[in-house]
Amino acid sequence: MKKIAIFLVLILGSMSFIFAGCGSSNVIRLNEVTHSIFYAPFYAAINLGYFEEEGIEIELTNGGGSDQSMTALLSGSADMALLGPETAVYVVGQGAKNTPVIFGQLTKRDGSLLVGRTDEPDFDWANLAGKEIIGGRKGGSPAMSLQYAVELAGNTVGTGVNDCNINLDVAFNLVVGAFEAGQGDYCTMFEPTASEFVASGRGYIVASVGEASGEIPFTCFMAMQSYIDKNEEKVEKFLKAVIKGYNYLAEATDEQIITALKKSFTTTEDSIIVSSVRNYLEYDAWNSSPIMEPEAFIRLQDVMENAGELEKRVNFNDVVNNSYAQNVINSL
Repeated sequence: MKKIAIFLVLILGSMSFIFAGCGSSNVIRLNEVTHSIFYAPFYAAINLGYFEEEGIEIELTNGGGSDQSMTALLSGSADMALLGPETAVYVVGQGAKNTPVIFGQLTKRDGSLLVGRTDEPDFDWANLAGKEIIGGRKGGSPAMSLQYAVELAGNTVGTGVNDCNINLDVAFNLVVGAFEAGQGDYCTMFEPTASEFVASGRGYIVASVGEASGEIPFTCFMAMQSYIDKNEEKVEKFLKAVIKGYNYLAEATDEQIITALKKSFTTTEDSIIVSSVRNYLEYDAWNSSPIMEPEAFIRLQDVMENAGELEKRVNFNDVVNNSYAQNVINSL
């Protein structure tokens, strides 16, 4: 599914208005686009009890892609979602009335790593002519920022002999399996999957997509306007907990990183948890504040337009509401 179909927006959007949770419950049903250390500040807030301190319990489910996470939000099966902001642009651009609202930004660049089959210590993005990269779902943030990075290096994206072929036919949560089965020359993976893949001897990390593509609003927290209207205090408490999680990891020792994240990654080696967090800190992947800047939102739409996925631009204020994040920042 390239985008969220307009009939789905209208029908499921109406359902979410009917079934949106009321403010009396302390549970927030949150659907995450995937489970990755890329979202470590959020998990740290859960495991360190920051949500509990705010009187909130997180009920977490996995969407396996931004399109599925948005569907959960529109249908009312999730109160909030952690997903790519491009999905809100698609929905708002289709004219729905009860729309998803971005109320907080978590990451500010692509967190995926380019993984190849051979070690390339001198890897150059400019040398991808004739290569195939499994890039995830068409229209999703990972695929669009990958194309942006590839083209910034002077490559032509296409299927010709001298083109870089970005394969968009593999579902986001099936990319690693397809690559391991022999498809493609490269693929993109998030942490800790990338480091685990390398540690098992199945491939090599050759580059950071986020470093190559630059700062782009990549993952954010959304809720339907109808839910936010009934739960404004809860939204602010939620963001307060996430900020605490980020602040903790920004100054944490290796042992503290493991304490904060092990419950969320029980099968991941401690050393990989630590190295993944250190990588994302080095790449400057996380927003220190949940406020999304208008300039960043413009660049997001530039990337979408470059990928041929933006039918029309939408206004910042029709998609983003920074007031709750600003209230929290002012209170700290």
